[in-house]
Amino acid sequence: MRDLTYPPIVVAAKTAFRILGQRFVITGAENIPAEGGALVAYNHIGYVDFIYGGLAAQPSKRLVRFMAKREIFDHPLGGPLMRSLHHIEVDRAEGLASYQAAIDMLAAGEVVGLFPEATISRSMEVKELKTGAVRLAAEAGVPLVPCVMWGTQRMLTKGHPRDFSRGKTISLTVGEPLHPDGSDPVGETAALRTRMQELLARTIEDYPDGCPPGAWWLPASYGGGAPTPEEAAHLDAEEKRERARRRAEKRARKS
Repeated sequence: MRDLTYPPIVVAAKTAFRILGQRFVITGAENIPAEGGALVAYNHIGYVDFIYGGLAAQPSKRLVRFMAKREIFDHPLGGPLMRSLHHIEVDRAEGLASYQAAIDMLAAGEVVGLFPEATISRSMEVKELKTGAVRLAAEAGVPLVPCVMWGTQRMLTKGHPRDFSRGKTISLTVGEPLHPDGSDPVGETAALRTRMQELLARTIEDYPDGCPPGAWWLPASYGGGAPTPEEAAHLDAEEKRERARRRAEKRARKS
């Protein structure tokens, strides 16, 4: 696949990271294959995750094609950029098209990245996962590589002001590949979540910036101030109802 935009974007991003004085700890990058199709499943803790997630594949000299929601592709500036990077548009109303696009990318030997939690985790823990990741990997016959990141939520996430101040550490931990066969999508998805939870625990414990008690970006189970998974689920439900209300009002105004 011809990439005219992606390489200079990577250079620009790394320049921005240096300007921000950011430090990176990448562990297990050798688990992303140097060639052939692979599906990377990331945890989702902030709005900039897809910018940093691709760094896990840099040691293998791979470019990650992220599956991202349609709204980004609808943006007049973001859309053309996302398409030039060969990312995959996900329309939840037309999921089959995006699923097939990902299959085609994997069959062509590309690395595809997705967030099986589907939405940002307010609790900073690994939420319940959708089964799409294991089904994609099984159908395409490619390894499913779990990867967790930590630190991105400190810059931009739900319910908190942005903070791009200097000196933050971003950690990425890549686990050994899983090889789902699709015979038990629910069970294989549970296994993926368990692996990601283990990787996240290790990443938090080894985080160079430490785990300050009460920090809003730290899970409650670590003594942090983030909502518990149950509290986060309640907040997500409230947000979903509010979005539905705004959509209904917008339709009413149009009619």
